[in-house]
Amino acid sequence: MLTTENTLLLVIDFQERMMPVIHDSDALLERTAKFIKGCKLLEVPALVTQQYTKGLGVTVPQISEALGKFEPLEKVAFSCYMDEKIKENIDRHRKTGRNHILITGVEAHICVQQTVLQLLEADYNVYLIADCAGSRNPSDFDYARRRMAQAGAIITTLESALFELMLTAEHPGRKEISALVK
Repeated sequence: MLTTENTLLLVIDFQERMMPVIHDSDALLERTAKFIKGCKLLEVPALVTQQYTKGLGVTVPQISEALGKFEPLEKVAFSCYMDEKIKENIDRHRKTGRNHILITGVEAHICVQQTVLQLLEADYNVYLIADCAGSRNPSDFDYARRRMAQAGAIITTLESALFELMLTAEHPGRKEISALVK
């Protein structure tokens, strides 16, 4: 079960030159920005990656603004967990009890999928936030989502994950989260 104490958010490669070619990118960015804002309200820490920034550009403004101050983690490997610096950051959070990882990002069938599969192999509990991930081709996303689920990832949505993190209607952030997802 997700709690604010056992969870980490991983935001994968929402970059300038990638987003224009991602299927339904405007809606994807809007949903992901909401999810990031909700995680911030609930004080879930986030790690942000950028694939080969020199070629693909920086994190897009919608995501950057939702995150606030952040330091992107540069990578060239498709899987975030293959990059030693990112792996160390993720594992450092595990030492504080954060072994549940929420995954958002693009492309779902490449960087997201490879990251999810490696995190599962490393015994993390992985949650793909399906409405906050995408690919250029919808069928690539569909097959990737199925493969990740078959491998053991939990497929969920931004609203479901945010309300699970709150655990109860008495959570102090409930009103803000409810307003955010409407």
